[in-house]
Amino acid sequence: MINETTTEYTMLIHGEQRYTIRDAIQAAPGLVIFRLPAEHVTNDPARWRIGHHEGLGIAEAMRREDALKGVQILKDTGIDWTQDTETIQSAISKDTVSDLTTKLSWAWCEAPGSAYMPGDVTSNGTYTDADIQAAADEFKADRLSAYDILLAMTYRVPWMGLDTEPFNEAHDRIVTAAGAE
Repeated sequence: MINETTTEYTMLIHGEQRYTIRDAIQAAPGLVIFRLPAEHVTNDPARWRIGHHEGLGIAEAMRREDALKGVQILKDTGIDWTQDTETIQSAISKDTVSDLTTKLSWAWCEAPGSAYMPGDVTSNGTYTDADIQAAADEFKADRLSAYDILLAMTYRVPWMGLDTEPFNEAHDRIVTAAGAE
């Protein structure tokens, strides 16, 4: 079971700069998840970060639910994530790191900074009524079916960053507004 208590977290950027996240989720002892602030890495669609308590990023995900799955994978390793970074790094082998990287990728979690898209994609995972209407207008003009709309949304900002239920809700609203079947 993942804890979802919020906490303040200081993210380290390039090992030097510090940025405070006020609503990070203390997902497990020593591990937090948080949404990257809009002013950070504007071309990274993976807005959810798994962080170590000392401020370093461990992995990132497009969706909050995938970041939570990633934390569960890290918890299941038996590693004490409350230790300092150097202790953890010296205790795990390259094979363990490789194994963790593979397991995290199965939960759609990748190394921080590994996914980039052109332009400002900080809205990935959040949308407005205007976004719904704009998408509906576009898909209606293209005469897309409900299934085609589903496929198109899967690979576009802001839709690809939504958790399952919000995605389904947005899809239903767009299909209805577009008059698609």
